[in-house]
Amino acid sequence: MTTIRQTAVSLAAFLMLASPAMAQSRSLGPATGTVSIEQVQAGFVASGEVGGGTLRYRGHSYPITVGGIGLGSIGASRTVASGTVYGLKNRADLAGAYVQLKEGWAVGNQGRGSVWLQNDKGVTLRLAARRQGLQLSLGADGVLIGFKQ
Repeated sequence: MTTIRQTAVSLAAFLMLASPAMAQSRSLGPATGTVSIEQVQAGFVASGEVGGGTLRYRGHSYPITVGGIGLGSIGASRTVASGTVYGLKNRADLAGAYVQLKEGWAVGNQGRGSVWLQNDKGVTLRLAARRQGLQLSLGADGVLIGFKQ
């Protein structure tokens, strides 16, 4: 019963957070960069993820690190995501803490999903994800993005 309650709470939180994010997609303004991320995720209600990727901004590529914890995932998968960056005024604004809204699934080599991330500096990432493994995700995470040295 507790798992059902936790799942219902996660779903409700996701819907409350996702509605403004989805509506905001029309008002994000022009794209300011692109990002690609590869990470491994695992979870049973609570989840964790670790990985890295590349930011492409103003004609340059920068390696980044990605890690986080959250709620709303069962199983494990390898995720490759790519998409658009909005609101990035300078490269340093990408680094920091993000709220991530996610939904997706993976069964074997088949899997899809979408991910929205937003930080307190006004930077938003809108990503499409390909997943491999066995996982169902619908929830929110706290994610840290940094630059590799």
